[in-house]
Amino acid sequence: MARGAGGSDGGTGSFLIGLIMMIGGGYLLLNSIVVRPNFGLGAVAFRFGGFPITSGMILIPFMFGVGMIFYNSKNWIGWLLAGGSLIGLIFGVIANMELQLTRMSAFDLIVILVLLVGGIGLFLRSLRAG
Repeated sequence: MARGAGGSDGGTGSFLIGLIMMIGGGYLLLNSIVVRPNFGLGAVAFRFGGFPITSGMILIPFMFGVGMIFYNSKNWIGWLLAGGSLIGLIFGVIANMELQLTRMSAFDLIVILVLLVGGIGLFLRSLRAG
């Protein structure tokens, strides 16, 4: 006996149509988002106890860590300094990003949402047994 998508009795056609709608809606939604970075060497990456930590301050322990790694690659303190500084920089960049939707008509937004949410509904319905 032939089974549908995901081993359930749901339809393979609903699965494929839902998947295509999800991908199309997700692409259109992500394509309409503008990312503006607000980060530089003097920018505040985050605050620690009310004290601002800038990206330049994060690079100081990074440099010491890299120097310690090049001197002795088995030095775990150097790896901790370098790795922690990189993680701090990544979090600082992500925390200071500004996301904004581009200007679009109500029709464009409705089409994007119907494609995305309708595709999710069809996709999940195809995986349901019954």
